[in-house]
Amino acid sequence: MTFDYAPALESRSIVDIKASYGLFVDGEFVDGSGTSFKTINPATEEVLAEVAEATEADVDAAVRAARRAHTRVWSRMPGKERAKYLYRIARIIQERSRELAVLETIDNGKPIKESRDVDIPVVAAHFFYYAGWADKLEYALPGNGHSGTRSLGVAAQVIPWNFPLLMLAWKIAPALACGNTVVLKPAETTPLTALLFAEICQQADLPPGVVNIVTGAGATGQALVGHPDVDKVAFTGSTEVGKAIARAVAGTDKRVTLELGGKAANIVFDDAPLDQAVEGIVDGIFFNQGHVCCAGSRLLVQESIADELLTKLKRRMSTLRVGDPLDKNTDVGAINSAEQLARIRELSDIGEAEGAGRWSPECELPTTGFWFPPTLFTGVTQAHRIARDEVFGPVLSVLTFRTPSEAIEKANNTPYGLSAGVWTDKGSRILHMAGALRAGVVWANTFNKFDPTSPFGGFKESGYGREGGRHGLEAYLKGGE
Repeated sequence: MTFDYAPALESRSIVDIKASYGLFVDGEFVDGSGTSFKTINPATEEVLAEVAEATEADVDAAVRAARRAHTRVWSRMPGKERAKYLYRIARIIQERSRELAVLETIDNGKPIKESRDVDIPVVAAHFFYYAGWADKLEYALPGNGHSGTRSLGVAAQVIPWNFPLLMLAWKIAPALACGNTVVLKPAETTPLTALLFAEICQQADLPPGVVNIVTGAGATGQALVGHPDVDKVAFTGSTEVGKAIARAVAGTDKRVTLELGGKAANIVFDDAPLDQAVEGIVDGIFFNQGHVCCAGSRLLVQESIADELLTKLKRRMSTLRVGDPLDKNTDVGAINSAEQLARIRELSDIGEAEGAGRWSPECELPTTGFWFPPTLFTGVTQAHRIARDEVFGPVLSVLTFRTPSEAIEKANNTPYGLSAGVWTDKGSRILHMAGALRAGVVWANTFNKFDPTSPFGGFKESGYGREGGRHGLEAYLKGGE
């Protein structure tokens, strides 16, 4: 049975997008000293705004503002007073949640129901959670006493385009709770919610210089990471850029956390609840168009149930609605950029050329914007590039296994180690798999579940350090090594 859905469009009128944006430095929006770049709506290719591209001089001004604020105000402020600002920011985020969700969807391409129901609520939750820690830091690092509650200083934070506001919250909330000040660079394709967050900082009367936002591309990020007066570098993004950052800070005393790429295995055993597993598989790879570093992009299925599971999975994929991200019925939105779409197409074509079976449900893609259908590859081996390379799109590779030990071997046969999923009715098997899988996060009978109280991070080429929970404080405190 098929159903026709009438569009249920969210209104753009709630968002006031300016024609141009400057930088946010020392509590004020200022003109950049360099050129500007365009940010576009990936669903329509409409130019949304001109955004300043920060130069080295601009970055230096932002770092100096952050240093003054740290030395004179923020690090001297009692934790309970810092907490009040974080609580205030969290409440303003809640009050402006619809505006933030719409802007995130327009600038990023993700479905509005994901921005509205996942991203923004979790953003607010992170600020609430770390506000609660601000006056309890002596308990964050047991055994270090007061030496473990000193802030580091100025944190340079570089975030990606897949979860622009959520990654901002993951970085800024713990840094501020610990008494650090921040210079943040959002991704060049998704700067608008970070700049709206700057307005929220003004609305919350956050002291000038505590949060600074500099926009730009790779050169801006390099200038920020390499600035000599930065004490801490936090980066989420590709493994290649993460390696470059590690090389750049080698030999300095800068603290570094890196949350990088992934190629997660979603492992389904023959005793798993298959209908539930199918929902978890779909959520694991097609959520946010597969633009998720911990996406379950490798499906490992026990041989005895492979045919049945794939039949159910294809039926479920045929119900996914691809289209206008502002439509509340949409399940899969637009690919974030032309560059990312080209990479997804290239790796998918290679997978087909290498002999894997390619399948996508019938769906009519819009004629403008950047789109790719939910795609399934079967007959995949560990030698296929689509089983090894991070596609970062709505593409799922299916491999089979016979025994738990074979599943573990295949799951761990990757340079990445960010996450994994295990689907089984046996609790003992879940515990065994969780201990054997080289992944920072292992979900049991679910996938892509996040909570501010839980640490997140990876092994191997997926980076080092943890974000979230008490562990997320350690990276921003002296004594937290």
